Amino acid sequence: MNFTSDNAYGASAEILAALVAANDGTVPSYGGDAITARLTARFCEIFEREVAVFPVVSGTAANALALATLCPPYGAVLCHQESHIALDECAAPEFFTGGGRLVLLPGEGGKIAPGAIEAALPQYRRGIHSSKPSVVSITQASELGMVYRPDEVAALAACAHTNGMTLHMDGARFANALAHLGCSPADLTWRAGVDALSFGATKNGALLAEAVVFFGDARDFEYRRKQAGHLISKMRFLSAQLEAYLKDGSWLKTAARANALAQRLGEGLAGTAGAQLAYPVEANGVFVRLPNATVARLRQRGARFLDWAQPSDGRTLIRLVCSFATPEEDIAKFLEAAR
Repeated sequence: MNFTSDNAYGASAEILAALVAANDGTVPSYGGDAITARLTARFCEIFEREVAVFPVVSGTAANALALATLCPPYGAVLCHQESHIALDECAAPEFFTGGGRLVLLPGEGGKIAPGAIEAALPQYRRGIHSSKPSVVSITQASELGMVYRPDEVAALAACAHTNGMTLHMDGARFANALAHLGCSPADLTWRAGVDALSFGATKNGALLAEAVVFFGDARDFEYRRKQAGHLISKMRFLSAQLEAYLKDGSWLKTAARANALAQRLGEGLAGTAGAQLAYPVEANGVFVRLPNATVARLRQRGARFLDWAQPSDGRTLIRLVCSFATPEEDIAKFLEAAR
């Protein structure tokens, strides 16, 4: 019973088959192949407009390089205080921007609101004596499993653009957010005002494949990707993963399965003695406070998960993440052990 991360499971059979197929023959390198060309066309189809697409091998690279393109060395990126770029990327955004700083904002459920942005801006309005607010970055779904609705994204985009900033979306679990909302990729991104998207696939069945998608000017991103070592010579192997991921809506089906398992897990835990859901289950993560004795018993039964906060008042906040490949019987076994 492994609920530590959706990264704990491997790649989907369809993506592995696509990699094998991509291994045949010889093709141009560095993205000059037919698979990469088809992938770009597919992204344009999915987002219902022309977009610039750049495959990379990790979410950290996608976020850091996208932010470096949008934020100058003297700029600031406004983000949630618990966002992945703030806590889990080893200062990569600051490193690749060459001096840009992260401004950490509060917000319930890992989400920020326009009011938090407006409250933070006055301290950066001292002209050249302060960092220049340049980007708002949001995480979709958030690090606490909450999802931004299209109207919430649009409100943040309006706030960012009015104040001379762009809007970046860290979409490591973008598919899970879409599966929950049932809206189109376009409605959740550029139609709502998103300027750049870090499009995740690894957490949802890819072996190692992410992409940066620009809905407007990609500026010098292709040079940044090369300089950072993410212009892969055998690009077809990244593009083949993403092409298989997007084929016939596979990415949304796998995300919907992970979400449904998390929903079942959350509902089951909500009825367990001493349990309290910390946040609504909207994607594929469950955050629940359980009695310390229950947490210990679950680990004794072989369950693996992360403590999300120090024990307090006899309970521990834990995080449980479901994958596209999580066995259904693991949900039942976990709930039985919890009870």
